[in-house]
Amino acid sequence: MGDLTVKLVMVLFFSSCFSYGWYFTFVQGFVYLCLIYLQGFTSKQMVNPWKTYVKLSAVLMGSHGLTKGSLAFLNYPAQIMFKSTKVLPVMIMGAFIPGLRRKYPLHEYISAILLVVGLILFTLADAQTSPNFSMIGVIMISGALVMDSFLGNLQEAIFTMNPETTQMEMLFCSTVVGLSFLIPPMLFTGELFKAWTSCSQHPYVYGVLVFEAMATFIGQVSVLSLIAIFGAATTAMITTARKAVTLLLSYLIFTKP
Repeated sequence: MGDLTVKLVMVLFFSSCFSYGWYFTFVQGFVYLCLIYLQGFTSKQMVNPWKTYVKLSAVLMGSHGLTKGSLAFLNYPAQIMFKSTKVLPVMIMGAFIPGLRRKYPLHEYISAILLVVGLILFTLADAQTSPNFSMIGVIMISGALVMDSFLGNLQEAIFTMNPETTQMEMLFCSTVVGLSFLIPPMLFTGELFKAWTSCSQHPYVYGVLVFEAMATFIGQVSVLSLIAIFGAATTAMITTARKAVTLLLSYLIFTKP
């Protein structure tokens, strides 16, 4: 429910021509840390070393930043089309992750393909809201998909190798480590200063970001729980199916560009 809410909010939010995906992810990370602190989690409760979360943090922040930034170049149906294919690279990448090496039977691949095709057809059903593609946006969302293919599998591998790992630990450590990965792209592109200036002129942005972070926090904890219990591929199928509901409500509530 939290992730559904955030998608609806972000359709309206990014229609205002803000495109600071890295900065928004950076702010969201600090909100996450505040929420985790309120949950009572501290670093003393960690059961894994910090180095366990380096790769995970890199792909997590990369996925979030590229996904948010792509909305400045793709309309919402186009992004949904790309993100709905996530389950396939997640299943394929599972065979190559150390500590996991997961393989799936043919019928599960067929089920995933049918799910993806069905969602894409659903996206294309309304000619008035057809996908709008931009090369920059396509590159960004494709990069996010590559990150996503590693993300769920790395999370599952950590849960598998150390069953005592909690969802709060994984979210806390990946956020703390991940924030450092966001600084170089923000400085290199000049986004940090541009975003700070723009958001200072539109302070309501921070209210939206806090609301988004609170909603996605619930979604992230739920997804991590699903990964710990059912695995990355099953979780990807669930989140892909959920996108159909998200898209339907998006059509009903918001006017598409």
